[in-house]
Amino acid sequence: MSAIYIHIPFCKQACYYCDFHFSTSLKKKDELINALINELELRKEELQNQTIETIYFGGGTPSLLTNEELELLIEAVYNNYQVIHNPEITLEANPDDLLSVRAESRTIFEDYRSIGINRLSIGIQSFFEDDLQSMNRAHNANEARTCLEEATHHFDNITIDLIYGIPNMSLEKWHKNLQIAFNFGINHISSYALTVEPKTALDSFIKKGTYPPIDEELALEHFNHLITETEKQGFVQYEISNFGKPGYFSKHNTSYWQGKPYLGIGPSAHSFNKNQRSWNVANNTKYIKSIQQNELPSTVETLTKKDRFNEYIMTGLRTVWGVSITKIEEDFGPEFKEHLLTASKEFINQKLLVIVNEVKQSHSLEKITSSQAPRNDETVKATQKGKFLIDGISSSLFLL
Repeated sequence: MSAIYIHIPFCKQACYYCDFHFSTSLKKKDELINALINELELRKEELQNQTIETIYFGGGTPSLLTNEELELLIEAVYNNYQVIHNPEITLEANPDDLLSVRAESRTIFEDYRSIGINRLSIGIQSFFEDDLQSMNRAHNANEARTCLEEATHHFDNITIDLIYGIPNMSLEKWHKNLQIAFNFGINHISSYALTVEPKTALDSFIKKGTYPPIDEELALEHFNHLITETEKQGFVQYEISNFGKPGYFSKHNTSYWQGKPYLGIGPSAHSFNKNQRSWNVANNTKYIKSIQQNELPSTVETLTKKDRFNEYIMTGLRTVWGVSITKIEEDFGPEFKEHLLTASKEFINQKLLVIVNEVKQSHSLEKITSSQAPRNDETVKATQKGKFLIDGISSSLFLL
């Protein structure tokens, strides 16, 4: 099984915190869509022996595309790849786009369902107007709520993005954000701390003193509250930033964390085939020109055994399944196992990591993770205290 990610590099406006590749000009949209279709054709041999389980439209803002444009891209996948029956097809969308109507008697949600889209990822970020304005989001608080009122009538499989750690956001306000999401019956939440990426508008504002600096203690308080409240509602924190009720975990993102092959289509998109990682040029004009000449505008990196070990540590520790000590020994060798056990001791003593004997998993998780660590296997996992620090902990366990 494998996955296809299609990057749609267009947005109405730039959020202050965003460092993803996108353009606010739609002038090259038609050329870009043709190039995406051509790239799917050019690269079909790469997944010749694989079956596509998930298709993910990310961005950027894929909901800026018309239903007809999205359908062309989905058809290109089906025409060039083996696709399972009823694959998970996710569309990232902004609330303001979802409130438009594409036909006299049909909502945009019905249009999406008609072409096979069965999962929506909606960029809410916050249900409060001042937060949205401080991040320069394209939608307002009313649109955030209204779009969910409509979306939940047509889609059961919905995930929303929420941002915590926003300066001056009280714990009470963060709690209200979560409760609003719960009240809508949302089954999946992706939640991230507000971070300052280099060369973003947010980075510039903080340096100039026109925006408050990020408060790590506040973000930690929000993060711990997020874990507590989602658990009360029956969510599983199956990845550091992802909370889903059983049966609603993201199959597409889980494939990344499980190390399955995936194809990234579009400018700046990344691909992985277990032994190599590649990424396309992050420039729409250069990408289009290259594809028109039947050339792939990508850089390829061959992964060493150390690279693959480090990647498994980085992704595994972010998930509920952790890092399998048996898998480390079988896939990489006893010296890698010894390194992991030795390097982990410090963090185990600090109660940031723990070694768990995976004798038996709960039925709901077992069903979703049958390809994960075997039973009676010891796994290294992050504790709740360690989860907030997991990126730094993981890098300390890398083999250099």
